[in-house]
Amino acid sequence: MKTKQMLLSGLVLFLALMNLGAQGYKIQVDIGGVKDTSVILGYYAQSKMYVSDTIQVDSRGRGVFTGEKPLPQGMYLVYLPNQTYFDFLVGSDQQFAMKTHEPDYVKNLVITGADESERFLSYQRLLMDRQTEAKELQQKLEALKEQPDSSKFLQERLQQMGNDVKDLSDRLIQENPKTMLALFLTGLKAVEVPEFTVEDSVVNKDSVLQHRRYYYYKHHYFDHLDLTDDRLIRTPYFHGKLENYLTKTVIQHPDTLTAAAIGVIEKARPNAEMFRYMVQYFFNYANDSKMMGMDAMLVALGEKYYLSGDATWADEEFLTKLKDRVVKIKPNLLGLKAHDMKLESLNGEFFRLSEISAPYTILAFWEPSCGHCKKEIPALFKDVFEKYKDKGIKVMAVYTQIDTKEWQEFVEANHLEGFGWYNVFDRYQQSGFRDHYDIFSTPVIYILDRDKKIVAKRIGVENIPGFFDHEISQGRL
Repeated sequence: MKTKQMLLSGLVLFLALMNLGAQGYKIQVDIGGVKDTSVILGYYAQSKMYVSDTIQVDSRGRGVFTGEKPLPQGMYLVYLPNQTYFDFLVGSDQQFAMKTHEPDYVKNLVITGADESERFLSYQRLLMDRQTEAKELQQKLEALKEQPDSSKFLQERLQQMGNDVKDLSDRLIQENPKTMLALFLTGLKAVEVPEFTVEDSVVNKDSVLQHRRYYYYKHHYFDHLDLTDDRLIRTPYFHGKLENYLTKTVIQHPDTLTAAAIGVIEKARPNAEMFRYMVQYFFNYANDSKMMGMDAMLVALGEKYYLSGDATWADEEFLTKLKDRVVKIKPNLLGLKAHDMKLESLNGEFFRLSEISAPYTILAFWEPSCGHCKKEIPALFKDVFEKYKDKGIKVMAVYTQIDTKEWQEFVEANHLEGFGWYNVFDRYQQSGFRDHYDIFSTPVIYILDRDKKIVAKRIGVENIPGFFDHEISQGRL
């Protein structure tokens, strides 16, 4: 009885181990021309290549990538010591073999044991063949550009080659639904904008047509991308499609970009990994952006996803720092009314920001011990104030420290005085300007409109003339 139980237990353990192996991955490689060296198994994410596994191949170029857990499905590559590589698709079948040899590892690649991977390879082959032929045809077309009749056949052949690739792609998608292969090929599809018609009587007909095409394209941009499927993350094109949407498709305005980002993130919410990817991508985009006013997007995304508790992956240290950052920049976003301040001048007079009457008021925070300020503030006086003071431009130059001696010496040495230029400071540091205007370094320059609303912030002196020249050309100054 005990013997039978031991045999039964052993059989169960054996089957469990077999099942464990089946659930993992085992990719055999046979690479001619490579021997006794390390070979990398990599994958794509965020338009970059990352290492998933590394093995040592033998003297015949043979080795096995293996692991107990399945690989996340996506596009992978084998990277060789000579800095060449070849791509292949990893779907649900992860027990397969690949054989290839130099000089062209892709052209000579053979995959056995994984239908998805094999079928994708057939697509790659056709695509590469058609690309090579298309290049040759383009060269012939260039030579015949003055002979349209002679080039007609070549143009028809180019069209047919494109159709061949599309037909194969469509067939593979139809025959392999819900697979990584279908997801990958579907994601490559372009948005097909229909032919819109506009009545001839419509004013600015071309503009209306362009407007309709744009909004159709934007609205349908993600039609072929399932944003609830995290396998898209491990494709070489997905990150680029996101970037193209954000930088070239959406109108470049902080409010518009914020709304677009939230729309995409919410589509991805049902998938935890995709949701995290999207939140991090758009938040980092806002944080790294050099576009003026993008801190509004950072605040909006930070509050909606991180500070609300939705970003469960974020640690306490990050959340604490983000909360502090949001508190500091939220009061001085573009379009908000600037915080009023009553500050003291060098000769003891007091000036209130709200009482300065001007079409535009420049608010500059600086200190003479700052190397950058030593160049920027005199330039602000000479290249901006003196140039545009006849237009009513005024400057409130806020000295951020309390040592009046060094301040006065710098002002006098650089002749920073004149009607409409206010040299002021906060003697007792009671105005809270550091918090209200997010002053943690200098110089920091804001431009306020007639109503003291922030229209530009953290702008370089060299960019201010362009701003005012534009306002003058539009008749606003």
